[in-house]
Amino acid sequence: MLTIKNLDVYYNKLYTLKKVSLHINKGEIVTLIGSNGAGKTTLLNAISGLVKSSSGNITFEGKEISKETPDKIVNIGISQVPEGRLIFKTLTCVRQS
Repeated sequence: MLTIKNLDVYYNKLYTLKKVSLHINKGEIVTLIGSNGAGKTTLLNAISGLVKSSSGNITFEGKEISKETPDKIVNIGISQVPEGRLIFKTLTCVRQS
């Protein structure tokens, strides 16, 4: 479903992601774990088109998306839901039977 091959990303002259490759099959749940500065957010931003890669490929459902704009990437089915703490701090949840 999602394949990343040899992805390189720079922020200015800082080499942020170096030759990252992974493959995610349909139905799999995958997590990215690492310390601050390890490149987790950069990888997600590259997949979403928010950060452009300098080399490598990102393929979603067989279509190359590395050079697509973020709005086109959202339209094919990839989006991010950023973490937020206490967004609904004044609301409560009630379970109904």
